[in-house]
This record gives sequence, C-alpha cells and structure tokens, in this order.
Amino acid sequence: MRKLLFILGIIALFVGTSCVPTNKITYLQESEKVKNDSLILIQKVQPPYRLQINDILSINIKSDLEPELVSMFQIQQNQGQGQNQNFQAAGLYFNGYTVDQHGDIRIPAIGTLKALGLTLDELRESIEKDLLTRFFKEDATLFVTVKLGGLRYVTAGEVNRLGEQTVFRDQVTIVEAISNSGGVPITGDLSNVRIVRQYPDGVKVHHLDLTKLEIIYSPYYYIRPNDMIVVDPLPQKALGTGTTGLASFTTVISLLTTLVTAVLLFTRL
Repeated sequence: MRKLLFILGIIALFVGTSCVPTNKITYLQESEKVKNDSLILIQKVQPPYRLQINDILSINIKSDLEPELVSMFQIQQNQGQGQNQNFQAAGLYFNGYTVDQHGDIRIPAIGTLKALGLTLDELRESIEKDLLTRFFKEDATLFVTVKLGGLRYVTAGEVNRLGEQTVFRDQVTIVEAISNSGGVPITGDLSNVRIVRQYPDGVKVHHLDLTKLEIIYSPYYYIRPNDMIVVDPLPQKALGTGTTGLASFTTVISLLTTLVTAVLLFTRL
C-alpha cells in the first residue's frame, strides 16, 4: 500500500511540474500597482536613434523652384503603395543608401557624407547644408526627408517565425515585434525575454518580463533597429512530457498502463 501511495505521489508531482503555468505565458498581467481601467502613462518619447553601420536609409529631396536640379540627387526607390513589406525591403536594400563600413553614405552628385553616430535629424541638416552651399541659392526652398528603411530586428529562440523581420514604422513595442514574428508558442518563457542591443561601445543584453504590465514603463519597451529578441524555452519543453494538463494526463495514463502491465507480468512469473 505504501509503495502504491509513493508511486501516486510521484505521479502527482510529475503532473504538477510538467504543466505550463498560465502566468508564464500570459502577456501584460495586471498587478496591485496597476488596477483595472486605470490610466497608464507611457513615455513614448525615446532618445533619438543614432545611425549604425549597415543601416539602410531612404532619402528624399524636393524643391518646388528647381525640380530638374533635384532629380540629379535622386535614386529611383520603386516603392509603390500596393507592394508588400518584403518587396519594399528588397527595393530599399538595392536602391537605398547604406551606411558603409567607414560610417559614410554616398549620394549622387553630392558624394560621400558622414552618417555614423548621427541622428536622422542631424543627417538631414547636414544634407540640407551641403545642398544650399554647393548647388542651390540661399533663398531656395528645400524639403529633405531622411528615414530608416524600416525597423529591422531579429527573433531567435522560442518564436514561431525566426530570423530577420522588418516593420515599416518609426516606433514598435517589443510585444508588437514578437506578434509580428508569429508570437511565442506555449513552450516559450515570457518572463525573461532578452534584447541584445548594439551600442557604439559594444553590445548589451537587457532582460524584460513581458508577463507584467509594468513593462510598459521600461526604457526597452520600444525596440530599436538591429535589436535581437531572444525567447528562452520553459523547463517543461526540456521534460518533453506535454505542456497542457491533458497532455500530461495522457502521458501519466500511458506510464500507469505500462507499469501495471509490467507488474502483472512479473507476478505471473
């Protein structure tokens, strides 16, 4: 009898540890600090992004007075309204302005400009200044826009779609980025998601708990270009016993059936 109770206790412990708890796979859970229907202020103004090597830029130069002169600085981008994101990303890769290994970009007629470490606004001002100094009159009306060729990031680990992803927006939260990658399966650990981020002095790793609603206050809630998002597997995946109660129950029934069969065969010998 004691042996049977011991076996049942082991089985109960096995079932309890093999199921994935919902608090590990549920996004943005409310806590005592954040009550239902409370107004949450999000700091959407982030420090300006500074350009890195291999960034791809979309640069557009316009002037109402001298359109023919403007045309000599342009590269045909081929970005139609009906094109999907993959086609747009490919078009920018071949026709955009890439920050090379020396930290420079090359613009037709203008030549080489330093871009590494500059913000988008600083690079725009540098282009405008060069154009007004060398090509246009001082009173010329110029309209220069400089944008990143999409927000590119990489997903790795327990994510449904791995590899490089591109979103054509200026701001993307980490929840949106993961959702854009197909989401995290039930075996992924949302309580310790890592962002591997590049900085001028190297690479840093930031840990985020996406199960807590307070994550929206984090300075890393919004991702940056070239971020790598890594989601680790839960221990239940390593056990290989099933991630839901039903799957674990089925496994236990199979083990019990095997155990009873072995006992019956042994007693008949």
